[in-house]
Amino acid sequence: MSLSRRQTMAALAALPVAGAAATPPAAAATHPAAAAGQAAPGHRPHPALYIAGDSTAAQKYAPAAPETGWGMALPFFLTPHLRVANHAMNGRSSKSFIDEGRLDPVLAAIRPGDLLLVQFGHNDQKSEDPARYTEPWTTYQEHLLRYVSGARARGARPVLLTPVERRRFDAAGRAVTSHGEYPAAMRALAAEHDVPLVDVQAASLAEWQRLGPEGSKAYFNWLAPGESPNYPDGRQDNTHFRPVGAVEVARMVARGLLAGGLLRPGDVRRLDDEVPADRITWPPAA
Repeated sequence: MSLSRRQTMAALAALPVAGAAATPPAAAATHPAAAAGQAAPGHRPHPALYIAGDSTAAQKYAPAAPETGWGMALPFFLTPHLRVANHAMNGRSSKSFIDEGRLDPVLAAIRPGDLLLVQFGHNDQKSEDPARYTEPWTTYQEHLLRYVSGARARGARPVLLTPVERRRFDAAGRAVTSHGEYPAAMRALAAEHDVPLVDVQAASLAEWQRLGPEGSKAYFNWLAPGESPNYPDGRQDNTHFRPVGAVEVARMVARGLLAGGLLRPGDVRRLDDEVPADRITWPPAA
């Protein structure tokens, strides 16, 4: 059954956040830094949000436009005093991100009270590539714990994000999952180690179902031949987003952080507003 947009937004706002039981919800909403041992909100510096993830979140540059990572759109839903440091990188898994030394500068920069948003799973599945592959219930969880322990050791707050869903539908037009056991393994890890979790997989699957097989194409990097000079022959990409899709996934992330008490109401904005796709810009190639 297709969900209305109102139903989808209500579902997102009600998404469970694993690990929230450690701090009563009312206290978490008022004092979101308490779990990290920080001062009350009126006395703490504004937190920064660091993103460690893959191409679905990463910064994109002009040669890739209109492909857009949701990390590029996240600032639209945050008030200006919050800074987003997007370290997500195309093609990385929870393992290769660490092995390439990409977690080290994040942990060197992160400060008490900051958030470390961790989203991996797309490339962890690639069993043909030993540099990236992890097994859901062993090495995937082990690598995720390194992000968690690294953030906590510095007084920061790790947040696990289940991988955003690909655009995939069955013959009956139902949105179906594509990440195997990785989301379940992340949820179990979050519950076991009391780590806040935003279930982006569940939220995105509901949104793709609402949009349907045809409507969801506009959210992904589906391009007709000649539509973009970067893709003269067109493109049918069911993993990466166009601006409208990146904006909606960023909205899911912001809603989940607010619902979990990880951000305060004064930290977020525009959660129910339209964000024009032309607000996205792509800098020159790095």
